[in-house]
Amino acid sequence: MSIAVQVAQHLPYLRRFARALTGSQTEGDDQVVRLLEALLADSSLLATELPTKPALYRVFMRTRHDALRRAKGREEGGKLSLADDRLSRLTPLSREAFLLTTVEEFSVEDAARILECSEAKVRELVERAGREITRQVATEVLIIEDEPMIAIDIEAIVQSLGHRVHGIARTHGESIALFKSGSPGLVLADIQLADGSSGLEAVNDLLRLREVPVIFITSFPERLLTGERPEPTFLLTKPYQPDTVRATISQALFFDERSHAPS
Repeated sequence: MSIAVQVAQHLPYLRRFARALTGSQTEGDDQVVRLLEALLADSSLLATELPTKPALYRVFMRTRHDALRRAKGREEGGKLSLADDRLSRLTPLSREAFLLTTVEEFSVEDAARILECSEAKVRELVERAGREITRQVATEVLIIEDEPMIAIDIEAIVQSLGHRVHGIARTHGESIALFKSGSPGLVLADIQLADGSSGLEAVNDLLRLREVPVIFITSFPERLLTGERPEPTFLLTKPYQPDTVRATISQALFFDERSHAPS
């Protein structure tokens, strides 16, 4: 099987990971492009002793770290954005380990292989990231979800992170009304709503009122990661794991300039 065929099936998820890691669709996709260029130049980079997916992610981390080291000297001394300032206070490896084991659902063993460290180190990094990210951000959250049990579950997860739930909407109209009634700092949106409308349309209408980070929930993430149109940076796949929700919420708020720690 050619490298192109092996890699292609994993690219939508690698792009999701890169975007969550950087908080930017453009920068995340750029890092994936650098990975593909490296593989084209030297196909032996894709380790044969690992399954294709962890091997691909390991090469991605190597190319990412190389690029960050080269860029560090150029960026020193400049004014940092809020997200950059947060990044400077959060150990990069801890964030990477956190996302690998939660959003990407790698085992601790595979995450250790990807990051080229011990399993004990991965566990330490994941715990550290959870503490550091949660301390830095807090906000009100609007949940758009038409399945009551899922909505209740997400509400509990949001509250466990120290955030406040502004409200739960089941339809397009409820979403707009709740959004206008307060100042949510994050929207968590399902794709299919109770009135048959699209969560995508509801979110687009909300964003016309005010910019806010959005996390989409879908059973078919491949439909939103086609490369044919603007795509969401943050996606949750149903059925989800609670830790995946926590990680994605933390990342979405981590990179948002408006989110802040409680006073």
